[in-house]
This record gives sequence, C-alpha cells and structure tokens, in this order.
Amino acid sequence: MAKGNGKTRTGTIAALDIGSSKVCCVIARTDQGGAPRVVGIGHVVSKGLRSGAITSMDDAEASILAAINGAEKMAGETLAKVVVNCSAGAPVSETIGVEVAIAGHEVSETDIRRVLDQGRLPRTNGHGDRELVHSIPVGFSIDGSRGIRDPRGMFGERLGASMHMVTAAASALRNLSTVVQRCHLDIESLVVSPYASGLSTLVEDEMDLGVTVIDMGGGTTSLAVFFDGAVVHTDVAPIGGNHVTSDIARGLSTPLAEAERLKTLHGSATSSAIDERELIDVPLVGEERRGAPNHVPKSFLNQIIQPRLEETFEVVRARLESSGYDKLAGRRVVLTGGASQLQGVRELAGLILDKQVRLGRPLRISGLPEAASGPAFATSTGLVGYAVAGPTDAARRGHAPLMRPTSDGLFGRIGVWLKENF
Repeated sequence: MAKGNGKTRTGTIAALDIGSSKVCCVIARTDQGGAPRVVGIGHVVSKGLRSGAITSMDDAEASILAAINGAEKMAGETLAKVVVNCSAGAPVSETIGVEVAIAGHEVSETDIRRVLDQGRLPRTNGHGDRELVHSIPVGFSIDGSRGIRDPRGMFGERLGASMHMVTAAASALRNLSTVVQRCHLDIESLVVSPYASGLSTLVEDEMDLGVTVIDMGGGTTSLAVFFDGAVVHTDVAPIGGNHVTSDIARGLSTPLAEAERLKTLHGSATSSAIDERELIDVPLVGEERRGAPNHVPKSFLNQIIQPRLEETFEVVRARLESSGYDKLAGRRVVLTGGASQLQGVRELAGLILDKQVRLGRPLRISGLPEAASGPAFATSTGLVGYAVAGPTDAARRGHAPLMRPTSDGLFGRIGVWLKENF
C-alpha cells in the first residue's frame, strides 16, 4: 500500500467489544509516539445477545451501559464515540478486481481515487440487503502487472486494484447501531471481530508470511487470513464456547451456570488416562446445592466437550479450504477468544487443522490488568489498535479505517479514506 507520513492518532480512544458471552469497554490514551495505554476497562456478562446478534435491545443496552460505566469510572472521563466490533449479520468476505483507463499518463492520486471508487459498492452475492463494513485495497496492478503496492508515478494504459470487501446484513448492523446510540454513543468505526483480534495478537512477520487468526467467542467462531501485511479473508461460523456449555448442561443435567463452572475448572479438549479415576461433583437441575452429591468421572465431562470442539475446528477447516485461502495462509494459526483458553484446545486445533498453533494474547498495548491480558480480550484491544494506527500506517499494513460515520449514513464513502491517505 501507499506509504504516508507515519502519523498516528493521539488522545483518548474507546473500544467496545459486544460479544455473546461478555461486553467489554476499553479506554486508552496515546502519546506522541502512538503507544496506547489502557486507562479504563469495564466488562460484564452480556445479556440480550446470541451468536453475535442482538435478541433483546433492552438487555443488550443494559449490558453495554454497565461495561461503559465501569470503564468511564476508572478512566475518569465520559465517552462520546467508540470503535465497535462486528460479528453479527453473517459477514461475507470477497475480493473483487476493478480497473480504470489512464491513457498512458502518469498515475496520479485522482486515478487511484477513481479505481478505488469503482470498488466502493459491495456485491451481495445473493445474500440480500447488505451493508459495507470494510473495503480494503490489498494490491494494485498496471496493465495486468500485479503486486504493486504504490502505483503513483508509474505509467500505463489501465490501472487496477484488488479490493477486499466485507459486508454484513443491514438489519443486524442497524440493530447494533441503534443499541449503541441508545447508550448515547456514536460509532466511530466498525471492525469485524477476527480482524481486530489479529491486529492485537499478530507480529509483523506473521502478517507478511501468512497466518490464520481463529477467534473463539461465546456465540461465534470467526477467522481472518492475513498475508503480505493485509487481511485478505474473513469468515464467521455460528458456533462457540456457549454451545459447549449447553452440551455439558444437557449431558450432565446440570444448570447452565454450573456447566460453565465445570467447563472452566475441570474441562479439557483432550482426554487422559487419569480422567477416568478423577471424580467431580455435578449439581443436578432442580436440586439443592447441599443435597446428595452427584459424582461423575472427569472423563465423562471431557467426552462431552471434545466432540463439540472437534466439530468447531472441522467447520473452520472446511470454510478455510472452500475459501481458497488455506494455502496462502501458510501453516500458522493463532487462537484467540475466551473459548481458546480451555485446556487442550491448542493441541486439538493443531491435530485437526494440521497447522502450527499458538495462543494469541494482546500485544503493543500497556496498562492492561492481569485479568484482562489473556486471549479473551484480544478483540477489544485490537479495536484500540485499529483506531491508533491512523490512516497512514493502517493503510500500509492493510487495515485502514475505511468506513467512518457521516451524515449520509452509518458508513462514509471510501473517499474519506482516500483524502486521508493520498
């Protein structure tokens, strides 16, 4: 991508991660060097959301307000706008090619603006009414010669651009916008969740050489493929850690809260010989906690967990292969999200995906409390990084904040990005 003047955003930045299991608000401040430091954080168990989509506006609003109030109280300031994650609306990712004639003259900023404007409108691919979330140029071409990052000053007859487009169902995005506005906040930018998680957890070599980020949330498991410094593919599957909890609750006839506790304290994605001999106490639905103890082998719990996680990674593998980006992504996988912290998940993912797997934790941000420094907070810290990067460095790394709110609607024209970059 075109290089710029290297400026990064300074001041206060607020990020809002609205997930199926938790809502987290992070407030950070940056100095002249552009390094963000967390000054406020608030997170609560989310209500009114399922698989990333809003099911109750009132409950979702209450959860968001609680998280925001906690962060504002810690930071000592009131927020007006936030960068928000997006996992609802079945986000669809595609790459399109566009071209314009330049009649042999030197490529100018106007020409770049023209070709990118050609790719501004998303394709629905039969998915109905959809809204543009991201429109990211991932490479230019001149007269069919590809792999050009900065075409300015070059000569040719036709200038082309490859555009990575991400769209989501317009109704889901309107619901998200509405519930945030009901909290007296404006949406500064929307970022698909695995994209934000990648910005938080990946090192530059991974972004350049090829890597897949798998964000294992409560209601969804999403993935993003990074290559040559840019995000080139994203996808979301409606399966997550909450499905594991539900399986445990049904399989052991225990309340959902107890199922979540058992999963966290005793659960594992892989089995061992000792699990058969170790007994765990499982309260039954409708019975007093102090009633007759109900002991089951730990192996029984893990036999419930493992098939669901195997299914999750098989779905990810199938979607990655069908996208055509499996080879481009290389053999590196980074797991993030709360569900990735379950014991044995890394090993199971490596076995099913046949790739090298590591857990991703937030990088390049300071001030995080110990309890919020794990994979579960990758998305929220990545949203901060997305805003901090600024239009110049973000464009170079392939994650420019392309769409901004304007008076014309939730997402502005790509021309805003162009004015900031060229």
